[in-house]
Amino acid sequence: MDQPGGRGVTAVTTREDRGATGGVTVRGLTVLYDAECGLCAHLRDWLVRQPQLVPLDLVPAGSDRARARFPGLDHSATLDDVTVVGDSGQVYRGTHAWIVVLWALREHRPLAHRLSTPAGTRLARGAVLAAAKWRGAQRHDGGWNWGGSTYRRQDGWSYRPDTGWSYTPPSCSGGACGTG
Repeated sequence: MDQPGGRGVTAVTTREDRGATGGVTVRGLTVLYDAECGLCAHLRDWLVRQPQLVPLDLVPAGSDRARARFPGLDHSATLDDVTVVGDSGQVYRGTHAWIVVLWALREHRPLAHRLSTPAGTRLARGAVLAAAKWRGAQRHDGGWNWGGSTYRRQDGWSYRPDTGWSYTPPSCSGGACGTG
Protein backbone atom coordinates (compact mmCIF):
# COMPACT_ATOMS: atom_id res chain seq x y z
CA MET A 1 0.00 0.00 0.00
CA ASP A 2 2.88 2.41 0.64
CA GLN A 3 4.69 4.28 -2.07
CA PRO A 4 8.43 4.97 -1.74
CA GLY A 5 8.85 7.53 0.99
CA GLY A 6 5.49 6.59 2.56
CA ARG A 7 3.64 9.26 0.61
CA GLY A 8 0.42 7.53 -0.43
CA VAL A 9 -1.70 4.46 -1.00
CA THR A 10 -1.95 2.94 -4.44
CA ALA A 11 -5.41 2.06 -5.61
CA VAL A 12 -5.11 -0.58 -8.29
CA THR A 13 -7.25 0.33 -11.27
CA THR A 14 -8.00 -1.42 -14.52
CA ARG A 15 -7.97 0.00 -18.00
CA GLU A 16 -11.78 -0.23 -18.03
CA ASP A 17 -12.09 1.72 -14.76
CA ARG A 18 -9.94 4.75 -15.56
CA GLY A 19 -7.96 4.24 -18.69
CA ALA A 20 -4.93 3.97 -16.41
CA THR A 21 -2.14 1.47 -16.84
CA GLY A 22 -0.89 1.50 -13.25
CA GLY A 23 -1.74 2.52 -9.72
CA VAL A 24 -2.99 5.90 -8.55
CA THR A 25 -1.29 7.52 -5.58
CA VAL A 26 -3.58 8.89 -2.85
CA ARG A 27 -2.43 12.16 -1.28
CA GLY A 28 -5.69 13.08 0.45
CA LEU A 29 -8.95 11.42 1.47
CA THR A 30 -12.43 12.80 2.01
CA VAL A 31 -14.45 10.88 4.61
CA LEU A 32 -18.21 11.22 4.17
CA TYR A 33 -19.91 10.50 7.50
CA ASP A 34 -23.47 10.76 8.83
CA ALA A 35 -23.43 13.94 10.94
CA GLU A 36 -26.74 12.98 12.59
CA CYS A 37 -25.35 9.71 13.96
CA GLY A 38 -23.80 9.89 17.43
CA LEU A 39 -21.36 7.05 16.70
CA CYS A 40 -20.32 8.64 13.41
CA ALA A 41 -19.81 12.06 15.06
CA HIS A 42 -17.77 10.42 17.82
CA LEU A 43 -15.55 8.69 15.26
CA ARG A 44 -15.18 11.97 13.32
CA ASP A 45 -13.99 13.68 16.50
CA TRP A 46 -11.57 10.80 17.16
CA LEU A 47 -10.20 10.99 13.61
CA VAL A 48 -9.42 14.70 13.79
CA ARG A 49 -7.33 14.09 16.93
CA GLN A 50 -5.20 11.40 15.27
CA PRO A 51 -1.83 12.16 13.62
CA GLN A 52 -2.41 11.75 9.89
CA LEU A 53 0.05 10.55 7.27
CA VAL A 54 -2.52 11.28 4.56
CA PRO A 55 -4.76 14.30 5.19
CA LEU A 56 -8.40 13.50 5.97
CA ASP A 57 -11.16 15.95 5.09
CA LEU A 58 -14.28 15.04 7.07
CA VAL A 59 -17.48 16.11 5.30
CA PRO A 60 -21.07 15.40 6.36
CA ALA A 61 -22.60 12.89 3.95
CA GLY A 62 -25.48 14.23 1.90
CA SER A 63 -24.53 17.85 2.69
CA ASP A 64 -24.44 20.61 0.07
CA ARG A 65 -20.64 20.53 0.33
CA ALA A 66 -20.54 16.77 -0.37
CA ARG A 67 -22.97 17.09 -3.29
CA ALA A 68 -20.95 19.92 -4.81
CA ARG A 69 -17.63 18.09 -4.50
CA PHE A 70 -18.88 14.69 -5.66
CA PRO A 71 -21.88 15.16 -7.97
CA GLY A 72 -21.56 11.62 -9.36
CA LEU A 73 -21.99 9.84 -6.00
CA ASP A 74 -25.22 8.30 -4.76
CA HIS A 75 -25.47 10.60 -1.74
CA SER A 76 -28.32 8.72 -0.10
CA ALA A 77 -26.07 5.63 -0.05
CA THR A 78 -23.30 7.64 1.65
CA LEU A 79 -25.65 8.16 4.61
CA ASP A 80 -26.05 4.40 5.00
CA ASP A 81 -22.45 3.30 4.55
CA VAL A 82 -19.27 5.19 5.33
CA THR A 83 -17.74 6.35 2.06
CA VAL A 84 -14.21 7.62 1.47
CA VAL A 85 -13.16 9.38 -1.72
CA GLY A 86 -9.51 9.66 -2.73
CA ASP A 87 -8.14 12.81 -4.32
CA SER A 88 -7.91 11.03 -7.69
CA GLY A 89 -11.53 9.88 -7.56
CA GLN A 90 -11.10 6.49 -5.88
CA VAL A 91 -14.21 5.49 -3.95
CA TYR A 92 -14.07 3.15 -0.95
CA ARG A 93 -17.18 1.98 0.92
CA GLY A 94 -17.85 0.06 4.12
CA THR A 95 -15.04 -2.20 5.28
CA HIS A 96 -12.58 -0.97 2.66
CA ALA A 97 -13.32 2.64 3.60
CA TRP A 98 -12.42 1.98 7.25
CA ILE A 99 -9.23 0.17 6.29
CA VAL A 100 -8.19 3.10 4.06
CA VAL A 101 -8.95 5.60 6.84
CA LEU A 102 -6.83 3.60 9.30
CA TRP A 103 -4.08 3.46 6.66
CA ALA A 104 -4.08 7.28 6.59
CA LEU A 105 -3.40 7.47 10.35
CA ARG A 106 0.20 7.32 11.57
CA GLU A 107 -0.44 5.14 14.61
CA HIS A 108 -2.90 2.81 12.86
CA ARG A 109 -1.20 2.13 9.52
CA PRO A 110 0.24 -1.22 10.72
CA LEU A 111 -3.27 -2.27 11.77
CA ALA A 112 -4.60 -1.26 8.34
CA HIS A 113 -2.00 -3.49 6.70
CA ARG A 114 -3.09 -6.42 8.89
CA LEU A 115 -6.77 -5.73 8.15
CA SER A 116 -6.09 -5.66 4.40
CA THR A 117 -5.30 -9.41 4.43
CA PRO A 118 -8.15 -11.86 3.76
CA ALA A 119 -8.41 -12.81 7.45
CA GLY A 120 -8.07 -9.20 8.57
CA THR A 121 -10.75 -8.05 6.14
CA ARG A 122 -13.19 -10.57 7.64
CA LEU A 123 -12.44 -9.15 11.09
CA ALA A 124 -12.85 -5.57 9.87
CA ARG A 125 -16.11 -6.51 8.16
CA GLY A 126 -17.40 -7.91 11.45
CA ALA A 127 -16.60 -4.63 13.20
CA VAL A 128 -18.29 -2.60 10.45
CA LEU A 129 -21.38 -4.83 10.59
CA ALA A 130 -21.53 -4.50 14.39
CA ALA A 131 -21.38 -0.70 14.07
CA ALA A 132 -24.09 -0.79 11.40
CA LYS A 133 -26.29 -2.94 13.61
CA TRP A 134 -25.82 -0.50 16.51
CA ARG A 135 -26.65 2.43 14.22
CA GLY A 136 -29.77 0.61 13.00
CA ALA A 137 -30.91 0.09 16.59
CA GLN A 138 -30.64 3.84 17.19
CA ARG A 139 -33.01 4.70 14.33
CA HIS A 140 -36.65 5.29 15.20
CA ASP A 141 -39.50 6.45 12.92
CA GLY A 142 -37.09 7.25 10.09
CA GLY A 143 -34.84 9.40 12.28
CA TRP A 144 -32.22 8.96 14.94
CA ASN A 145 -33.46 7.77 18.31
CA TRP A 146 -30.52 9.23 20.16
CA GLY A 147 -27.31 10.51 18.64
CA GLY A 148 -25.51 11.97 21.64
CA SER A 149 -27.57 15.16 21.81
CA THR A 150 -31.12 15.75 23.02
CA TYR A 151 -33.44 12.77 22.70
CA ARG A 152 -37.16 13.57 22.73
CA ARG A 153 -40.08 11.20 23.06
CA GLN A 154 -43.59 12.01 21.91
CA ASP A 155 -44.95 11.61 25.44
CA GLY A 156 -43.11 14.75 26.62
CA TRP A 157 -39.98 13.17 28.14
CA SER A 158 -36.60 14.30 26.86
CA TYR A 159 -33.02 13.44 27.72
CA ARG A 160 -29.97 15.70 27.51
CA PRO A 161 -26.57 14.23 28.34
CA ASP A 162 -25.61 17.30 30.39
CA THR A 163 -28.82 17.58 32.48
CA GLY A 164 -30.53 14.17 32.32
CA TRP A 165 -34.24 13.41 31.91
CA SER A 166 -36.92 16.11 32.05
CA TYR A 167 -40.64 16.24 31.37
CA THR A 168 -42.52 18.90 29.46
CA PRO A 169 -46.26 18.21 29.20
CA PRO A 170 -47.63 18.30 25.66
CA SER A 171 -49.10 21.67 24.68
CA CYS A 172 -52.85 22.13 24.68
CA SER A 173 -52.77 24.87 22.09
CA GLY A 174 -55.36 24.60 19.36
CA GLY A 175 -57.76 22.65 21.65
CA ALA A 176 -55.75 19.43 21.31
CA CYS A 177 -56.21 18.54 25.01
CA GLY A 178 -59.44 17.49 26.67
CA THR A 179 -60.63 19.65 29.54
CA GLY A 180 -61.95 16.77 31.57
